[in-house]
Amino acid sequence: MTSVTDRASGSAYDAVPSPRAEASDAALEWGDELPRHVRNAFGVRDVPVRPVRFGGLCAWRCGDVVIRPVQDNALAAWSARVLETLRADGLRIARPVRASDGRWVVAGWSACQYLSGAPEPRYDDLVDAAMRLHAATASVRRPRLLDDRDDLVARADAAAWGERTITLNPESGGVLFAELAGYRRKVRLPAQVVHADLFGTVLFDGNKPPAVLDLVPFWRPVEWAAAVVVVDALAWGNADPRLLSAWSHLEGWPQVLLRALLFRVALHAQHPAASAESLYGLEAATELIVPRL
Repeated sequence: MTSVTDRASGSAYDAVPSPRAEASDAALEWGDELPRHVRNAFGVRDVPVRPVRFGGLCAWRCGDVVIRPVQDNALAAWSARVLETLRADGLRIARPVRASDGRWVVAGWSACQYLSGAPEPRYDDLVDAAMRLHAATASVRRPRLLDDRDDLVARADAAAWGERTITLNPESGGVLFAELAGYRRKVRLPAQVVHADLFGTVLFDGNKPPAVLDLVPFWRPVEWAAAVVVVDALAWGNADPRLLSAWSHLEGWPQVLLRALLFRVALHAQHPAASAESLYGLEAATELIVPRL
């Protein structure tokens, strides 16, 4: 998951399987220095460079700019176009930075504004940030790049909503997924562009508004995106179970919670970084959520 922290400290969230954590292990190491031509392109040739953790991947801070590797150029460019002008009440947005020739991506690297802060276990504030962000993305058109998406995340998402049958490793969540799927009931809620990877990626800095670093698009209900935050917080953030009740006023809450849990379980059961420890967190969240279904 995301934090913008010094290389030495890292982030407690980095080991959690997430929509943005599908890169190879090699991509999670800083390795070689940031290429000079990339620094030139983003206008930071003479700015001191230091490594930071950004979006669960190793990135480089150059003064007020963060340059990070991207796995999907089309997705990175789409996200930058949206975030360039997005205005969300009560949030800071890491504005993307264009290269000197106007491109959003240069040789597999993108850049954005550096924002202060770090992930904190302020989970009610995090869900509130999700609701604020999605009020702003309500008018964003569904990106066509979602049409042909076929990766671990897309398969887990479709499986959670009963739109696709996939093969899951029984030892890392497949059995649990099958059990949970039996509780699924119809949900009729409008879909829109939502960000489904906010846990550990929103930065808090005292009384400053929460900072959103990027946008990982899904076409799902706003309530589901909020539920993903809650599931993540329960599974991996040691959140107070009262968080479940705090947001129970949201439409379709028990069933969107279930689909958020199914999504995470399905992703976990496919993910190369899956571990017994992270599955235990999902099992603990299951014990809290199932009685509400």
